[in-house]
Amino acid sequence: MPAQKFRRTFRSRVVGGTYKVINRFLPWHRLPVALGAFNLQALRDELREKNLYDTNTPAADGAPPPSDPPPPRALYTRTDDGSYNDLSDPRMGCVGARFGRNMPLERTYPEEGDALLTPSPRAVSRRLMTREKFIPASTLNLLAAAWIQFQVHDWFAHSSSGGGEDDFLLDLEKGDPWGEKETDPARQHRMRIPRTAQDPTRCPADAGRPPTYVNRNSHWWDGSAVYGCDARTLARMRTYVDGKLKVDEKRRLPIDPETGIAVSGFTDNWWIGLALLHTLFTLEHNAICESLKLKYPFWDDEQFFQKARLINAALMAKIHTIEWTPGILGHPTLQVGMNAVWYGAFTQYVYKVFGRLGKSEGLSGIPGSPVNHHAAPYSLTEEFVSVYRMHPLIPDEIEIRSLSTGKLLKSLTFPEVAFQNAAGVIDDAVSVEDVLYTFGISHPGAITLHNYPRFLQELNKPDGTRLDLASIDILRDRERGVPRYNEFRRHLRMPRVKSFEALTEDRRWAREIKEVYGGDIDRVDLMVGLFAENPPKGFGFSDTAFRIFLLMAGRRLKSDRFFTDDYTPEVYTQLGMDWINGNGMSSVLLRHYPELTPALRGVRNPFAPWKRPYKDS
Repeated sequence: MPAQKFRRTFRSRVVGGTYKVINRFLPWHRLPVALGAFNLQALRDELREKNLYDTNTPAADGAPPPSDPPPPRALYTRTDDGSYNDLSDPRMGCVGARFGRNMPLERTYPEEGDALLTPSPRAVSRRLMTREKFIPASTLNLLAAAWIQFQVHDWFAHSSSGGGEDDFLLDLEKGDPWGEKETDPARQHRMRIPRTAQDPTRCPADAGRPPTYVNRNSHWWDGSAVYGCDARTLARMRTYVDGKLKVDEKRRLPIDPETGIAVSGFTDNWWIGLALLHTLFTLEHNAICESLKLKYPFWDDEQFFQKARLINAALMAKIHTIEWTPGILGHPTLQVGMNAVWYGAFTQYVYKVFGRLGKSEGLSGIPGSPVNHHAAPYSLTEEFVSVYRMHPLIPDEIEIRSLSTGKLLKSLTFPEVAFQNAAGVIDDAVSVEDVLYTFGISHPGAITLHNYPRFLQELNKPDGTRLDLASIDILRDRERGVPRYNEFRRHLRMPRVKSFEALTEDRRWAREIKEVYGGDIDRVDLMVGLFAENPPKGFGFSDTAFRIFLLMAGRRLKSDRFFTDDYTPEVYTQLGMDWINGNGMSSVLLRHYPELTPALRGVRNPFAPWKRPYKDS
């Protein structure tokens, strides 16, 4: 279904206008839960109308180009590259499709010249981001940190230009240790950062329009972190027997002898946290295949595989929506709101007894409601990428403890569990269950200033590349034309922050930000503002970032044919629908690692700290 010009209903406009008046005095998160939930619905409707922008080259006649009829398989299964999800626009959301925008296109031109590099992203990194002491997010466990990277790898990835004469060159402040490790005198006073790869789909009709970038992944929520986005990657993982994926005799992912990293769909920035989740949902895929074979013994390998992929991807989306999100956004209104995204106002208990009650998104949730792209063809957006910059979640070290005794088995720095080192964490002395238990009882870092992992500010990759990810995070927003913090808020119809003291309650932070940005509050970078902002009670990140999330979280479901029009037993099978409805993160963990039962007993959200059956020693 191509995007139409979206307009809110008269009722929605009236409700939205009423809440705008209320919000002058009370923000949504200070309202009673029911009123707060309706407030968020009104905000989402306004965002759907005003904050979705199409970056694709406009067609001369305003109509999408003609396309070939979809291959028969694409009617009822996901394709490897995400094509044909929208049957009338087969390239919508596929690999290589452009990122969209949540900001007006005329506000997405990047700054030029010195302004683009002012203040230096490296200075911002060193003076505002560097972790002084680990600040834990005490309401979450480390599994939550691994999960979001696992999902981000499903959603988006930009390519780098690979380096060249047009690289960014950042001047280094006096005393910056970065240049001390450079042997080339010309590079001892500068940090070199390659640009984002140019969009190969640009054409003469794009002349004068803002820069655009393409996604290496499919934009759809299709499990591509596990399955990959191309036939060659997937072929390495498949057994071609009963639809299953490859695991070794110990139920672990096979290791690529060339890279030393597991064979899976998307393995960039690999570490033990990703290894756990990729393995878990590979095992879940195979368990789904086994159940399908019992129910449909005459199916062939391809049928088992395709149905299991559909079911597994939907289960991951459900876990993220109603477990991970309420875990990191621990506010009562969000507990209600995210449950309503999946099940609607009638709640999951009504849904499990009666199923959907009509097609209404509001009454019975987005899955199974009609597809709608609202104001623009579906894509993930550059602003969505920006608000998911959550590197402070990563700890400096991981203390691996025994599930059976609580005894300390290993104390490892993060580099010791990253890249090829991830494969050596689990050995004769440390089991998968021990590591999962460790992730369940350990805390990630809080998403704030001065909590960015130092090792990520000097990350040594296996290919010999040295990176400061904090500098890169700051620079990428500027390079891609993502507005700075106050401008970003303005286009979300949020009040401008007028002073550094109003930005953050931490007076030291306010002074430091003011010094770095020369006293100009409007120059504060988006990521700095998001990390400094005082979040709503229980929130793991800022209310400003949440506005983009509020819009895009539901959009990933509402635009996807396999979560809307085709979220049916005819496409998924009744076994598949029951599997999705009847399972969550805890049941997936316990199905494959039942030894975790004592640690998960009584834990309402598996992304919150688990029980410690034994005293640590």
